[in-house]
Amino acid sequence: MITVLIVDDQPLQRLGFRMLLESVPDTRVAGEAATGSEAVRQAAELRPDVVLMDVRMPGMDGIEATRRIVANGGRSRVLVLTTFDLDEYAHAALRAGASGFLLKDARPEELLAGIRAVAAGDAIIAPALTRRLLDAYVHHLPSRPRDPQDNPELRSLTDREREILVAVGRGWTNAEIADRLTLSESTVKTHVGHVLAKIRARDRIQAVILAYDLGLTHPNTSSAIDR
Repeated sequence: MITVLIVDDQPLQRLGFRMLLESVPDTRVAGEAATGSEAVRQAAELRPDVVLMDVRMPGMDGIEATRRIVANGGRSRVLVLTTFDLDEYAHAALRAGASGFLLKDARPEELLAGIRAVAAGDAIIAPALTRRLLDAYVHHLPSRPRDPQDNPELRSLTDREREILVAVGRGWTNAEIADRLTLSESTVKTHVGHVLAKIRARDRIQAVILAYDLGLTHPNTSSAIDR
């Protein structure tokens, strides 16, 4: 059972999220908050698995609330939702420690999948934003990628784990990796966890950036990110 704290200053929006979460058996609403400061307090008290965080709220906004929740060192992971398709919000949310960033016009199944992914320790970003974030990052890459053999964490990977890192760098989901490498999804999930631990990445987004930085993957090989 995934417990979720809903944070939004619009009562009807909170009601909509509650109805969606209560319509499936694996999620439960732990509480609701209408302000950022209330979200920080309730996250500390309720310790939900996921905080569904709005960005624009009176007083403390969702970005600052995310920063404080993450800084408190609790178990809660933050999935930021906004109606505004602006890169500045996505960058700010990720810098604040959010584990995901989705737009409020996401389909119900996409939102539920995002909540489940974040609760499981993955990172998720709206596909169009993921592409733009990575494209922006690529412009800052050195013309000659670093030698992968100079990276001690990368050297610690087994051949299979390195293969998994390349696949993650291409934006493939666990299901896509399982299908293409003929593995079970549970095996892929285990491999991904080992890879993230060995390269000291907080989530898949950091793993993608490392793969880009080391030249293990390139923009034109990452089309799956847009799905």
